[in-house]
Amino acid sequence: MIIKCLSNGMFNSNSYIIGHNGEGIIIDAGVKTEEIILVTKQNKLKIKYIILTHGHIDHICELNHLYKETNAKILIHEDDVKSLKDKRINLSFYLGQEFAFNGQVNLLKGEEFFEMGEQKVEIIHTPGHSKGSICIKINDKIFTGDTLFKRCIGRTDLYDGNYEEIINSINNKIMKLDDGITLYPGHGEDTTIGFERLNNTML
Repeated sequence: MIIKCLSNGMFNSNSYIIGHNGEGIIIDAGVKTEEIILVTKQNKLKIKYIILTHGHIDHICELNHLYKETNAKILIHEDDVKSLKDKRINLSFYLGQEFAFNGQVNLLKGEEFFEMGEQKVEIIHTPGHSKGSICIKINDKIFTGDTLFKRCIGRTDLYDGNYEEIINSINNKIMKLDDGITLYPGHGEDTTIGFERLNNTML
């Protein structure tokens, strides 16, 4: 399985390109589209899905361009879909922008499974950073968006954020898994569940 992280998005957000047997998915759309497309071409990937871990501008700002280039299905949790239209909820308004996505969207509820190549992709609903925040699990890897970072957790002081919810999501949906599972966050470097269990004082 191919995993490529591009970490130079808005506010240093990460976008991930994951592929297997010629099929791929993109997780979050905060990095320049041409950089993402270059990676997909280098690895000869046909992008099947663009999955958004949540709807804040630093994770969706390139979505219109990326959708046009890939024609992939856009997946976002139903509780965050409003952020694709509302400039205040997605925070673009406060940056002097007015971002809105105008393409077709496929809504998630959590606990969905689908295939990428021969890999099973699982959606885990992890509210707290936003109501519709999700994590994406592929084998022993979880892409955590802004729910959980190395030595830290996502902020909860933005629209629809909730501290009790994020702690519950992390403890009951992520930290219950094996220590060896690798976590790929929406900002910063990867880590493991075992490392966070021992070192993340926010938990």
